[in-house]
Amino acid sequence: MDWKTNKSLIACIVLIVTALTSCKVSYDFNGASIDYTKTKTIQIADFPIRANYVWGPMQTIFNNELKDIFANHTRLQQVRRNGDLKIEGEITQYQQRNKSVSSEGYSAQTELSMTVNVRFTNNANHKEDFERQFTATASYETTRSLNSVQEELVTQMVKEITDQIFNATVANW
Repeated sequence: MDWKTNKSLIACIVLIVTALTSCKVSYDFNGASIDYTKTKTIQIADFPIRANYVWGPMQTIFNNELKDIFANHTRLQQVRRNGDLKIEGEITQYQQRNKSVSSEGYSAQTELSMTVNVRFTNNANHKEDFERQFTATASYETTRSLNSVQEELVTQMVKEITDQIFNATVANW
């Protein structure tokens, strides 16, 4: 290579490195886009169960998973009060219903559903504040008892709902 080509190549590399290091917003592979110069903390309240039908461990599973997803996929420090971001709400629905009927007229599949009401506050940009419900469902064969599948299905629904909450609050897609 000649001297001009080397100089152009070096200039391009410097330009690319400068552009990459000057960005303020962090885009991670998990989809989060957070301006860490403005947003450093998150306050996540425990979500109580306000549903008529309750399975005791559901509240703990949900609250732990919601806090874990933000701890594992962002650099936000979790605080008890005065967070730059604030997430609170309640588990408002947990129910099962017949999903399909067999040719003999009996229930063949049961659908379990869970709904969570979320209030999100972004103290750096209140235009992003919202209150919204998130729902997930899971089905199981009626030949199995709810007790035998409940933990697995609740864990699956909680994962889906916490992913939805994460995407709605910090992914900004």
